[in-house]
Amino acid sequence: MSKTETSPERARPRGGRFAGFAQVHGAGVDPAELDVAGGLVQLTGVIQGLYAGISEGHDLTPVQAKLLCVLLDGPKGMAELAQCFGVEKAALTGLMDRAEKRGLAERSPVPGDRRAVQVTLTDVGRRAAIAFHAEVGEALNDLIGHLSAADREQFRAVMAGIITRCRTSPSSS
Repeated sequence: MSKTETSPERARPRGGRFAGFAQVHGAGVDPAELDVAGGLVQLTGVIQGLYAGISEGHDLTPVQAKLLCVLLDGPKGMAELAQCFGVEKAALTGLMDRAEKRGLAERSPVPGDRRAVQVTLTDVGRRAAIAFHAEVGEALNDLIGHLSAADREQFRAVMAGIITRCRTSPSSS
């Protein structure tokens, strides 16, 4: 068999629930041999794949799922959503059109500002967001479920430090 061919056994995902999600850049690399940057890239791919798979299971695109989860905290203005998604307000219009058509979210005027629009979840959207969020949370907890309580706490603390530093660093804006 040549280097470009893959045996059927090798192509089949292994390793349980997350094996299919691990088919990302560098998936052929032994995880024990990864450097930290490579490991973070691989972990990002695993999590994005998991998120996309669960989104699909809820008949949502990953972007629609993110919109619903963002709106779980309450109504948001279009400008705030555009900033959250890293797009111009005009680019958010198509996403909102589709969300409204499916009955997941609705736009309404902001009292006192006739140009501003806020976005709110509908009851259907809230139920979908809660169900999606719960399933993602369960899957992510399963992902680290094999870690000891001390290792989970250390992982949480390191993650929190990285996130805080990125959010407060002048170069992160």
